[in-house]
Amino acid sequence: MDFSDIEFTAIDFESTGFGDDGTDEAIQIGLATMGGMEIQKESFFRSFISPKKSRDIEKSTLCVHRITDLDLENAPKLNDLWPIINNALSGKVVVAHGAGTEKRFLRAFPMHGFKTWIDTLQLARKIMPKVKNHSLGTLIEEIGAVNEIKEYCPDLKWHDALYDSVASLVLLRELLKNVEKTATFQEIMQL
Repeated sequence: MDFSDIEFTAIDFESTGFGDDGTDEAIQIGLATMGGMEIQKESFFRSFISPKKSRDIEKSTLCVHRITDLDLENAPKLNDLWPIINNALSGKVVVAHGAGTEKRFLRAFPMHGFKTWIDTLQLARKIMPKVKNHSLGTLIEEIGAVNEIKEYCPDLKWHDALYDSVASLVLLRELLKNVEKTATFQEIMQL
């Protein structure tokens, strides 16, 4: 199948980490689009998000994404970002690595209508079953694309929402190259 006529938008959230009450909140979002199998740098969007509740970022999570309370000062609420999110995702195939987190945070917009998703984690497990683990970082190393992502996001690192969104698209592009040419989009969605 020719995927060049499909627009894909990857989304990634970073969060506070789960608190004692068992909940977490989004504190950063990254969005990136790929059309014609080319990543569109002009589509990149990255924003910190102010949590609804005043809460500390879990120490274990802080060590992973390095987002501090200072980063969140004056950040918009997730609801304030709805026009940008809606514009970026509407009419696109939504991409995420381990899409459960992104779907959970998008429940803040219950009527969003983003129906078509590709979870690169699930797709990679089917197409690359022998990889030692299916973390986004390991998969990007496996396909030899670390430098490409650094070119797109030179000042960012893993667990930055935009960096991870771009990595998801780079991985998706490689996975789609490995799909048989006779596969239909519906078959890809069932992988």
